[in-house]
Amino acid sequence: MSILFDSFEEWRKECESQKSSLFEPVLRYEIDQKQKQESDIWEGLQQAYEVMKDAVHTGLSEEMNSYSGMISSGAKKVFNNPLTVLSPEFQRLISRALAAKEVNSCMGRVVAAPTAGASGILPGVLVTLQEIHELEDQQILEGLLVGAGVALILEKRASIAGAVGGCQAETGSAAAMAAAATVHCLGGSIDQAFNAVAITIQCMLGLVCDPVAGLVEVPCVVRNASAAAIANSSAQIALSNVSPVIPVDECVDAMGEIGQSMEAKYKETALGGLAATPTGQAISKRVLIQDIDVLGDEIDH
Repeated sequence: MSILFDSFEEWRKECESQKSSLFEPVLRYEIDQKQKQESDIWEGLQQAYEVMKDAVHTGLSEEMNSYSGMISSGAKKVFNNPLTVLSPEFQRLISRALAAKEVNSCMGRVVAAPTAGASGILPGVLVTLQEIHELEDQQILEGLLVGAGVALILEKRASIAGAVGGCQAETGSAAAMAAAATVHCLGGSIDQAFNAVAITIQCMLGLVCDPVAGLVEVPCVVRNASAAAIANSSAQIALSNVSPVIPVDECVDAMGEIGQSMEAKYKETALGGLAATPTGQAISKRVLIQDIDVLGDEIDH
């Protein structure tokens, strides 16, 4: 029977009763929802992961310059910087998350996971995880299913949309998905995976959505990198059996409550936060003038 879980506790009980792995109930749900064979679901996941890897490669090999001028191949600069803050692996993690998100900001092809605004987090985390631990693609695809299960519950109990719950709902959800996927791929338990979600949410509660000029560029791109780092730190903490203290479902409910009480200007309206700063307003006016000029040229022709 296909199950759309209302809570992480329901997910846990289903796995325990069926003696199944964390990804298997989500796989059954996908088969039922899409009315396809299991092989089709795995094929679709493989295609999605290939797009993720391609976005990382594109962002690190091609010039990424957005129409607004706010994005200018930042990922390549990070990737090629000879000065490493922590380790080469950390540098690759950050640059890959930036790369995939820059591809989105420059109108390239990405996987919305769970949204386009957070599309760099899972690619950055999973490509780097696979490289470091020499994982098979199949393990990563299972991790994607685990991440999808996390997103389904977050969407139901809180939100995954910045316009509804702020950036905590977008990059926060993606980071939680990546943290749970990481724990699963490294052989962690169900408790550890769910603890990773709880810890991630705790770290990202209250993050506002304040896109400069209304574009999903600043601060969205750099938040993908920081969220990828948080996903990894949460997974490391959870795999070390450190308790989040507050259960995961309660963390999700807190996320939903904060999203509901957040002022509208902090939810993708470009009316508050960084978008409302003098520089943010100046960029918004410049982009608007550019749009008017382009529209005028199109009318003339």
